[in-house]
Formats: sequence, C-alpha cells, structure tokens
Amino acid sequence: MTNPRAWHKSSYSAPEGSCVEVAEGDTVFVRDTQHRSLGHIAYSSQAWAAFLSDLKRDCL
Repeated sequence: MTNPRAWHKSSYSAPEGSCVEVAEGDTVFVRDTQHRSLGHIAYSSQAWAAFLSDLKRDCL
C-alpha cells in the first residue's frame, strides 16, 4: 500500500544535499532523502514536537 502523505524536505536539512524528509500527521515519518528505499522512522507527533522544540532552544 502506498503512503498518501506528502513528504517535504525538513527546514533543518543542510543545503549541500544532506537532507531528511518529513511526512507529518498523527504519526510523523522521517527518512533520508538520499536513501528513501531504506524506509523511514516513525515518531508520535508529541515526540516530534518535543524534538523540534529542543532543536530550536539549542540553536538560540
């Protein structure tokens, strides 16, 4: 079965092609842009939000 979610490049990805893609929803999927065939890692939306919050805090 095909995943109908829309994948998008993460805004935290490096410009030189070291990218991750994200598909957001109740469960957030994250995959390596250069190795899509290897699948994805799933996170709860709450865990993903906490991760992004930590990134933003550490980047200030």
